[in-house]
Amino acid sequence: MLTITERHQFILDKLQREGSANVLDLCGELNVSSVTIRKDLKLLEDKQLLFRTHGGATIKNPYTADRPVNEKEQLQSGEKIKIAQAAAQTITTDDSIVIASGTTVLALAKQIQPKGNLTVVTSSLQVSLELLRHPTVEVIQLGGVLRKNSSSVAGPYAEKILQDFFCSKVFLGVDGIDVEFGLTTTNVNEAYLNRQMIAVSQRVIVLADSTKFGKKGFGKICGIEEVNQVITDSGIPEHFVRHLESLGIEVTIV
Repeated sequence: MLTITERHQFILDKLQREGSANVLDLCGELNVSSVTIRKDLKLLEDKQLLFRTHGGATIKNPYTADRPVNEKEQLQSGEKIKIAQAAAQTITTDDSIVIASGTTVLALAKQIQPKGNLTVVTSSLQVSLELLRHPTVEVIQLGGVLRKNSSSVAGPYAEKILQDFFCSKVFLGVDGIDVEFGLTTTNVNEAYLNRQMIAVSQRVIVLADSTKFGKKGFGKICGIEEVNQVITDSGIPEHFVRHLESLGIEVTIV
């Protein structure tokens, strides 16, 4: 049986090698109970040596910070394109959809090849400008206070306009997905607008590269159980896939 110091060193070494660790895996590897492992993780977090997450721990800070849209666009760009291509396939003939803001949903806008007439309600200026090139796409741009970091609008004007519509699906980009806390973004006003978008949509489709899992932003959008489909890349941890599918959420991995 390892001492507490040896256990802690084992956990830290594993995190340095793999970036994250799962409580159940650690129980098996160290031959101790989950209660013991959770106490170990709390002690190590108190010493600022790791960050606890749902079901485990990570070496990287899971709390996301707001970044300019041009900076975000460079992150996981290849994965975002593949996710966008898969998402575009879900749009049907003569569809009416909501597209939120963010670089992954902007990638979706670039991949859209309209089938018949398509109506798009969006908070993103960049999404609107991208879709203007299609003669069969009607774009409804929400109004409100412009957020420079995201080139999108938020606030009561946008929320009020949304009340006049009902769409088949909403495509959301998020800054964090935590199975306990749900979907989050770094801006609380954007989070609330996303919540209103969900309320006027029949199906909620989340576009998120695998780096977003296990992270939290400041503003909560909704619980994970409100999502119908998640489209992500192959880097998603297997335990997230199992948990999402156990909730009846369709997981598409590109």
